[in-house]
Amino acid sequence: MDRRVVVTGIGMISPLGKTREESWDALLAGKSGAGEITAFDTEAYTVKIAAEVKDFEPTSLQDPKEAKTTDRFAQFAIFACEEALGDAGLLEDKPASNRTGVIVGSGIGGMFTFEKNHTALMGRGPRRVSPFFIPMMIGDIAAGMIAMRHGFRGPNYATVSACATGAHAIADAAMQIKAGRADVMISGGSEATITPMAIAGFSNMKALSTRNEDPTKASRPFDAERDGFLMGEGAGIVILEEYERALARGAHVYAEVLGAGLTADAHHITAPHPEGLGAREAMEMALGEAGIAREQIGYVNAHGTSTPYNDRTETAALRTFFGDHAETLKISSTKSMTGHLLGAAGGLESAITSLVLDRGKIPPTINYENPDPDCDLDYVPNASIEHEVEAAISTSLGFGGHNIVLLLARDPARR
Repeated sequence: MDRRVVVTGIGMISPLGKTREESWDALLAGKSGAGEITAFDTEAYTVKIAAEVKDFEPTSLQDPKEAKTTDRFAQFAIFACEEALGDAGLLEDKPASNRTGVIVGSGIGGMFTFEKNHTALMGRGPRRVSPFFIPMMIGDIAAGMIAMRHGFRGPNYATVSACATGAHAIADAAMQIKAGRADVMISGGSEATITPMAIAGFSNMKALSTRNEDPTKASRPFDAERDGFLMGEGAGIVILEEYERALARGAHVYAEVLGAGLTADAHHITAPHPEGLGAREAMEMALGEAGIAREQIGYVNAHGTSTPYNDRTETAALRTFFGDHAETLKISSTKSMTGHLLGAAGGLESAITSLVLDRGKIPPTINYENPDPDCDLDYVPNASIEHEVEAAISTSLGFGGHNIVLLLARDPARR
């Protein structure tokens, strides 16, 4: 009998709140997490805005010594993991350590740590580089620290695929359970790249919005006046569990992971395929694995970056793949409120998609004010709606042409 995989716990730390419910309530209210950057002085920068996690205090969970030697991205992952484990009831009812794994990715890893130590190296020489520099910076350290914190000895690694990272982590984690290598997997993505180097790099490649005078209007996916994405930070972590195990312990099931489609554009280092070919083929692969019809998909949590190319090609991919059914799809880009969390985006947005399936409410795409003839679908503009959905997809399309589509469905007991 095939092993089925369900979502039984969700943890979020985002620009909208430091818990799942804070973030969810803000999403439904259509609030923006954007503002002026406070992490560093932006006087010399073209871009002065981002969506930061506010009032984050790592020592509320970590002891001061550990917090001091943990990069911000790993701190986010640890916080979201604790919430997800608690939500699943697995802090008290601990799963078998050798049957529990962690796959948590980061697109860039410890950017804060890298920049701080590079500055020390250039200014004061090699002896000033911290002995904790390497373990703080490497992108797999979040998964390692979560495992050490709880003694989980199952499959443990990080995925790296730019803005598709978090979703790739969840697809890999589901496969570990289906293959029988684990019964419980902690998975998702975490990112903290509101740093001088990262903002300069993305800004100089013209990827970021420069709507500095009105930050909450900067991220405007699918709107005709979109001018780039808004950098965000945070983490989205889900607990994946083998279905029969979840049933046996009476766990709340948010959603079932029915399929995943993984493709490459093989086209350009940053630009998506102009016809959305890789994204479309990923949708086809995900539905094929799930064995469901296109008409059963009711919601799409779009990659929706607010960049001119992404939104147009993603719309083309959806329209081409779904045909007439595309007209009935509810589509939202929650990046309009959270900003773009890069490697954490797929983790956060998969978690949001699970909540949509569980609660029958769809967050909006805010700042959708000016129709673009190339983006002509129902993006749930500006206000959330109540809408029951049986199945949904979350799309993640990363630099380098990495595409992944996760297909989630409502709790099997409710279908």
